[in-house]
Amino acid sequence: MFVLSKLVWMAAQPLSLVFFLALFALLLLLLRWRRAAVILLSAALLMLFATLYTTTGSYLLQALEARFPRSAQDPPNVACIIVLGGAFETEVTTARGGIELNQSADRFVEALRLAFRYPQAKILVSGGDGSLSGVYEGDAAASLRFFAAFGLPRERLVAEATSRNTDENAQNSRPILSDAGLSDCLLITSAFHMPRSVGLFRKAALAVTPWPTDFRTSGKVTLALDFTQPTLNAQQMATATREWLGLASYWALGRIDAVFPAP
Repeated sequence: MFVLSKLVWMAAQPLSLVFFLALFALLLLLLRWRRAAVILLSAALLMLFATLYTTTGSYLLQALEARFPRSAQDPPNVACIIVLGGAFETEVTTARGGIELNQSADRFVEALRLAFRYPQAKILVSGGDGSLSGVYEGDAAASLRFFAAFGLPRERLVAEATSRNTDENAQNSRPILSDAGLSDCLLITSAFHMPRSVGLFRKAALAVTPWPTDFRTSGKVTLALDFTQPTLNAQQMATATREWLGLASYWALGRIDAVFPAP
């Protein structure tokens, strides 16, 4: 299932769909099926326009981010913190060593802040190598260097280094938390990723307090034309599409109980 999901996403992301629609349109033209070719090419151009020159991606992402709002105040006590992987450039860190963070770096910045705020809290980082090749260092391994660089003692850290996706994050964290006697942890991940994450942790019978970070929208996005930042628009659309498809597929497979988990 893991490999299949990776392959499906390669073809299902918006710019890939545009390419395949245009390719099929070309084939239809060669076969002299001009009407069908025009329809496919029009669909490809419309999808490309929406992806590059509208705020559709940000609008869809914003709905995900708003689902689990974070409290304005830190909780009074925190015994454990779960941080989901996805914030390290694992291919680069494997090749070069060190600490190389990506756009989701806020997950670990916030975890570090909370680690100093609650010095007794255990920190579980869940994240192995999520690539198809399986040859890279995962987030859990890289995070040990990250936290050590800021002086956190090793005994506070728990590395779950085998999970390759969010479903495995939840399933593989459960026995670790049980063995350590930890429960009711803060769950840190990107805000857009929180609905799917909470749904999966609930399905795994793990009670967590959502603690979203890494917001990608202002919270005030409306559907509109936007010709100023096509590259960012395309990135937002890809992220939103992947997350919504993930929610729909996990719900269809029975891995979460609601297509759009709520607080």
